[in-house]
Amino acid sequence: MKKPFIFINSAMSLDGKLSTCERKQVKISNTEDFERVDRLRAGADAIMVGSNTVAIDDPKLVVKSGELRKQRTAKGLPENPAKIMVGSIKRIRMDGDFLNYANSEKIIFTTEKEDKTKIAALRKNAKVYVLGKEKTNINEMIDVLAGLGFKRIMVEGGGTLNYEMLESGLVDEIYVAIGPKIFGGKDAPTLADGEGLPYEKAIKLEPIGMEKLGDVYVLKYKILK
Repeated sequence: MKKPFIFINSAMSLDGKLSTCERKQVKISNTEDFERVDRLRAGADAIMVGSNTVAIDDPKLVVKSGELRKQRTAKGLPENPAKIMVGSIKRIRMDGDFLNYANSEKIIFTTEKEDKTKIAALRKNAKVYVLGKEKTNINEMIDVLAGLGFKRIMVEGGGTLNYEMLESGLVDEIYVAIGPKIFGGKDAPTLADGEGLPYEKAIKLEPIGMEKLGDVYVLKYKILK
């Protein structure tokens, strides 16, 4: 079964942070970049985020432009891509936007250690897959998504999910919008958190484009396999 095309899109400060040390949702890029992201979402079958992103930001993960939604439905697609969450379900809000905003398909990948009662409750409006004892098996997860027919998946982080997807060799391209800000903070989330890699195992990239959108630079890379 063919692996979906998977790309990471992220906005970070000049020092590589996805947020400040407060770990709250912050505005890093600008309106022009938000429109670029909306176009990327409109061209994806699904948008994937980690459980921390859902817990902290409770994202809607929808296409904002009415025109782009119309273009999707004209192609026989749902108005919005499917929403995918990976990780712990402990802090997911049952009344939150991720689960309830817009009529999007919701898919959750979690582990055997999570609360069975909450899994059952989530299954009332989401597909829930339990893959792995302590940590979600993301290779198996991608097999499931391929089997469901997803061909193009957009990953919107955060840093832990980005790292796991990159470290597992599942990412094809990565696009990074660099905002003109510096946050600092050793505990602030970065583009790729996780355990980290030794130098000889660093993930190698090939630049494939650069775009200036007002005061934001968007860098585009292909992952070298």
